[in-house]
Amino acid sequence: MVATGTAQIGVTGLAVMGRNLARNFARNGFTVAVHNRSFARTQSLVAEHGEEGTFVPSESVEDFVASLARPRKIVVMVKAGPATDAVIDELVPLLDEGDIVIDAGNAHFPDTRRREAALREKGLHFVGSGVSGGEEGALLGPSIMPGGTRESYEVLGPILEAISAKVDGVPCCTYVGPDGAGHFVKMVHNGIEYADMQLIAEAYDLLKQGLGASAAQIGEIFAQWNTGDLESFLIEITADVLAHVDAATGAAFVDIVLDQAEQKGTGRWTVQNGLDLGVPITGIAEATFARALSGSVPQREAARAALPAATLPWDVSDRDAFIEDVRQALYASKVVAYSQGFDQIAAASAEFGWDIDRGAMARIWRGGCIIRARFLNRITEAYERDPQLPLLLADEYFTAAVGDGLAAWRRIVAGAAQHGVPVPAFSSSLSYYDGVRAVTLPANLIQAQRDFFGAHTYRRTDRDGSFHTQWSTDRTEHDA
Repeated sequence: MVATGTAQIGVTGLAVMGRNLARNFARNGFTVAVHNRSFARTQSLVAEHGEEGTFVPSESVEDFVASLARPRKIVVMVKAGPATDAVIDELVPLLDEGDIVIDAGNAHFPDTRRREAALREKGLHFVGSGVSGGEEGALLGPSIMPGGTRESYEVLGPILEAISAKVDGVPCCTYVGPDGAGHFVKMVHNGIEYADMQLIAEAYDLLKQGLGASAAQIGEIFAQWNTGDLESFLIEITADVLAHVDAATGAAFVDIVLDQAEQKGTGRWTVQNGLDLGVPITGIAEATFARALSGSVPQREAARAALPAATLPWDVSDRDAFIEDVRQALYASKVVAYSQGFDQIAAASAEFGWDIDRGAMARIWRGGCIIRARFLNRITEAYERDPQLPLLLADEYFTAAVGDGLAAWRRIVAGAAQHGVPVPAFSSSLSYYDGVRAVTLPANLIQAQRDFFGAHTYRRTDRDGSFHTQWSTDRTEHDA
């Protein structure tokens, strides 16, 4: 018999992430309504984990909704896209004004904006919430990025904060902003994750090519790095992966993994949006394209058969100095990736009127999520010093930190080019750094070219206004 109106929160969609979120709610003392299209999955959750708390299982959507206390709070954990729309369409007729539907999947933020507007017209709250940390985070405490109305967060926030990761007693959950802001921030989080992973992979390759080091030896280097400024979840798991031995062959596990990286689309969305907003997120873009290149098998096979290398032999005379150069280059490039990501958040916040607190985003990423890292504390501090900081790299801490590693960064990028080691994320990050700090850029020539062939006009350095030169006739200049 379904207990009517008793559950404090509901979860529909009980694959691994939904199952673990439901268990997390229950472990934290909440009565949890659970539902899945296949009732057997609902039954197995209760049978296997019923002792962790109070679950209210339902076979039908109608009973599931009826089991929830008002205002009803329903977490939807199904595949992004049409499946999410189908679940929402099934739920909406059963809900009452003020009820809250939370999409905790990796939805594309324009879909979230559309759904939020549609449900708002019906008097319902729709919360697009980023949830990061994978299946372990879902169970033990993720980083949570909810959007929607402030009113909905007043009701939902205490529950989400209770199940989130905690760092120094502070929940890794906060209100992000209206409509699609939560899913947007999660998208950028994933884009930064792409860049971070690519940079780590490039550092691994540099150590492998430059030192001839084994996977286990490189794993030891990463383990040491994880005790300093580079301390992070991704550095930690990299050390573990590199130390792992394949049971079937006895070889280093990483050496038997095919070098073709896949993706689910959030990195691509981030890059597409960066283009839409005109924000140069070059590190994220190069990381996304690097995955695409790794999977371009016919092109790679053709290149190996035909393209010359003209490289120099890599003779590292000082092993420790080389390792330190790679470490400093990795740190500097990571700072650029995060700086670009926070620029993108600022641009979207201005575009959509979201008023996102970037320091708060750094704070909730310190625990639970995939990109959690020690230096996120430094990012939070930077935005506390100046909430309107136009460029994270220009903060006094990061200016000094990157400046200290600049010579090493240049040596690594130059050395990689000479020795034929592809480092697209390292090199594009350095190019961005040099571009953003440059007194002048060759864009003046580009704008002159645009005016020549398309009468696109230009501005001058010595007076205000827009101008056009009559290139095809007497080359006189006119106000545009």
